[in-house]
Amino acid sequence: MKLAQRYLVDFVSLLFPELCAACRESLVANEHLLCTDCRYNLPLTNFHLQADNIVARQFWGKIPLEGAYALYYFTKGGKIQNLIHQFKYKGSKQIGNLLGAIAGEQLVTNNAFKNVDVIIPVPLHKKRMQQRGYNQSACFAEGLSDKLNIPVEENNLVRTIATETQTHRSRFARFENMQEVFIIINPERLINKHVLLVDDIVTTGSTLEACGTQLLKIEGLKLSIATIAYAE
Repeated sequence: MKLAQRYLVDFVSLLFPELCAACRESLVANEHLLCTDCRYNLPLTNFHLQADNIVARQFWGKIPLEGAYALYYFTKGGKIQNLIHQFKYKGSKQIGNLLGAIAGEQLVTNNAFKNVDVIIPVPLHKKRMQQRGYNQSACFAEGLSDKLNIPVEENNLVRTIATETQTHRSRFARFENMQEVFIIINPERLINKHVLLVDDIVTTGSTLEACGTQLLKIEGLKLSIATIAYAE
């Protein structure tokens, strides 16, 4: 970059500084999306080191899983909430790709995820997709795909019903609300495959359970799940 261009970029940065998606502090040179402090100090779960982690235990007795994982702990008002808000509602698709890459670096040597054949993001209903313009889970899946060298299949698992927000529902109400919401268009493509199902946040797990229940009807299918965050 020429010196004059460098000065122009620096001047624009002073007027309109790029902010860290997690802490909202100004980024400095060579920082992108996340500041150095957040990149190294966000609340990692390290669930990839523990087979019977909290996420895995949430699905015991519900759906059989080869592996279960979340990258970060989510707390209300915390940096991960800021990060996901920027990602989901402010059009920052690149955040999803970055977080997928960070997660992929942890999972690439994990035995439970070694034999995954395909990554499937939890789908949005077409109306929500039109409003938002992208599926945040698919962005996360793309980052994972780049690191794990595993293809993403977006249009096979489909959401047929636009459910209302789940935030204030009980676990049972969430589960009831998710029944018959998802269908699989071409199940034959997934016969005897190991599927990694991905979403942004796991709370009660009702959405992932509903998707997983449909996927596990397919002959020989094995299932793992991965999310950006686990809500404590």
